[in-house]
Amino acid sequence: MAYYVAMATYVIGDVQGCFVTLERLLQRVHFDPLNDVVWLVGDLVNRGPDSLKVLRWAREMGDRVVTVLGNHDIHLIDRVCGIRAEHVDDTFQDVLEAPDRDSLITWLTNRPLLYKEKGYLMIHAGLLPDWSIDDAINLAKKAEVGLRGQCLNSYLKNVLDALTRLRTCTKTGDMCLNFTGPPQQAPSGFHPWFDLATIPEGITVLFGHWASLGLYMGKRVVGLDTGCVWGGVLTAFRLEDHSIFQEPSELRC
Repeated sequence: MAYYVAMATYVIGDVQGCFVTLERLLQRVHFDPLNDVVWLVGDLVNRGPDSLKVLRWAREMGDRVVTVLGNHDIHLIDRVCGIRAEHVDDTFQDVLEAPDRDSLITWLTNRPLLYKEKGYLMIHAGLLPDWSIDDAINLAKKAEVGLRGQCLNSYLKNVLDALTRLRTCTKTGDMCLNFTGPPQQAPSGFHPWFDLATIPEGITVLFGHWASLGLYMGKRVVGLDTGCVWGGVLTAFRLEDHSIFQEPSELRC
């Protein structure tokens, strides 16, 4: 049963531009920006209607918001840098045309790929089977440097893909990055990354990215992408008592 927490940390799943739903969820949990902290599992932008409002809010919150980068955030960065072409489903034109675009992109680019605190490790997508937690931390730092310098070799690109796009893989670490369905429909030989990852006792991995998985409370893992941008719900997980809070998507028909 949930109880009142004087100072709380709320981990929130993929927002993807659904700012109205985010505001409603924060109201639901009685978020206090003077005392509480929000952790975002990445994909702040795209597919939803208000990417610009989400980015501005997150930046303005300063150290009250911690976020890791998701694949859609990286897509936005690459669009601004001219590295990637427009995708038919992109909905962040509001960011691209904003007068503060460059400062927002600078802020976004300087977010980490991985965040570790209080016995929790937050990433957007997944970890490969042969990574230790220390491996993941060190590789994420190298990939962050490469991403900011637009200089990712093939190995660091693989690291980036795992941290921001992985859902299923083989025991040897081959990734099926195009698979988006539920675990039971994974291709032969591919398994949910968290069934193969090495996660030691005392560490819980918080992640998003996998909408068809839904809210997932597994052994040492918590999945928080509950498909808000697809008309599902936006989910918050309170670290202090493991309470779950959910707000229906503003995009429900």
